[in-house]
Amino acid sequence: MLALRLLATVWSPTTHGVPINDLNVKLLSRFHTMLYRLTNGRIGRRLVDNDMLLLTTKGHKTGNEHTVPLLYLRDGGRLVVIASYGGRPSHPQWYRNLLADPIASVQILGDTFPVRATTMTAAERSDWWQKVVDAYADYAEYQSHTEREIPLVWLDR
Repeated sequence: MLALRLLATVWSPTTHGVPINDLNVKLLSRFHTMLYRLTNGRIGRRLVDNDMLLLTTKGHKTGNEHTVPLLYLRDGGRLVVIASYGGRPSHPQWYRNLLADPIASVQILGDTFPVRATTMTAAERSDWWQKVVDAYADYAEYQSHTEREIPLVWLDR
């Protein structure tokens, strides 16, 4: 549990924990992924009061698999993930990978299954943005730090 508290403390750039830069994000992501996989989500399934999944994409340059932990929301049988990258100017690598190949896999707890990713339309995003911010308020701050519109992504089985 101490590890999860540490993750929650440093994960957000609005905290006064470890500076959030690309290296720290990568290290925290790998640590979170390792704990989640080793415990089938018993450790790492929730972070900052939200459910987490593991998303595995195929690298658009290398073809190698890459796995990241992401906060997600549900809409019936559909999943929604947020390509915020903490409000950085560019999209996260996992999102760029999905643009090149929308087929990926998701692990939720011990269940792993294939998904197809689709970026929400402008109208869908407009409908969903407040739900996303209600789930994790820092997303509003992330959006204010970047000129790009943070994509919201459907993951469908």
